[in-house]
Amino acid sequence: MKKKVVVVSASLFFMLSIVLYGCRKKDKVDSFRASMSKESSNKIILGFSQIGAESAWRNYNTVSIQRAAAKAGIQLLYVNGEQKQENQIQAIRSFIAYQVDVIAFVPIVQTGWENVLGEARAAGIPVIVCDRKISVDDETLYEGYIGTDSVEEGRQAAHFLERKYEGQEGVFNILELRGTDDSSASDGRVSGFHSVLDSDPRFNVILSISGDFMRSRGEEIARNLLRENNGLLEINGQKIDILFSCNDGMTLGFLSVLEENNIMTGKNITVITVDAQQEAVDMLRDGKINCVIECNPDQGDGIMELVKKLAGGYDIPRHTNVEERIFSEFDDLSSIEPRGY
Repeated sequence: MKKKVVVVSASLFFMLSIVLYGCRKKDKVDSFRASMSKESSNKIILGFSQIGAESAWRNYNTVSIQRAAAKAGIQLLYVNGEQKQENQIQAIRSFIAYQVDVIAFVPIVQTGWENVLGEARAAGIPVIVCDRKISVDDETLYEGYIGTDSVEEGRQAAHFLERKYEGQEGVFNILELRGTDDSSASDGRVSGFHSVLDSDPRFNVILSISGDFMRSRGEEIARNLLRENNGLLEINGQKIDILFSCNDGMTLGFLSVLEENNIMTGKNITVITVDAQQEAVDMLRDGKINCVIECNPDQGDGIMELVKKLAGGYDIPRHTNVEERIFSEFDDLSSIEPRGY
């Protein structure tokens, strides 16, 4: 019986490598790479693992990286982790099998990366951590981090409350919507927020709950609160005065349920949110949100600059923070440019 000859494209080979990793031999990978065109083989190859597509912010972040790679002439191998760390670890291992020049990834959580990053180091492939930070005993497992300063984002949310409630007496009850627990984005924002407000006895967090950075969870939490408190936005008889949410997705989901139940925000209920999606900025203009802390998703160009340096054998900074802004009811909101996400 005649054998069939199959020509495998670069993208299909990469997908197969994810499934068959561990069964592939190094010489097969080398053979495939040798078959690529001279123009393609001269390109830097970047393996990038995103955590998912859970929000407009995340999708914009992905597009930013894809566009920047194309502009820089960098071949991008992209994998959506679909909110699972095990998928991201599998993707990183497939990048190692493919012998990419650089690996970059957005870690869904901070811990549990030592083994796979050790494998990347053993293979001589440098790693960039993007957007969210990781916690490892040996920081030489990755070359550097690029992204936002989540602790400062939390501090800025707290500083807004200090300004808004300056000179006012009383106790102000806060509902805190955390993001994915053990993610640096959520843990950092919460830590920064408390580092400022915990010394002010006027502010009292009466509930801190994880919404996992998901709009649907924001809706679910709001529905549960109203059902358990007879349609009132309170907890055990204590009125909620302030909502601090670690991302716009959860905020928008939460506020949509309040609006369905004719509960208006922005005056009796102060709302602070992080991300600065267009929908959140529009609600800020409408007076339904009081403060929006920008978490800048446009990180692609900065990532590609670091990738080119590493591929060229140069060192990169340990930390590179992208520029971020704060928008609030105290500002001239007419000057905010369209967000694009």
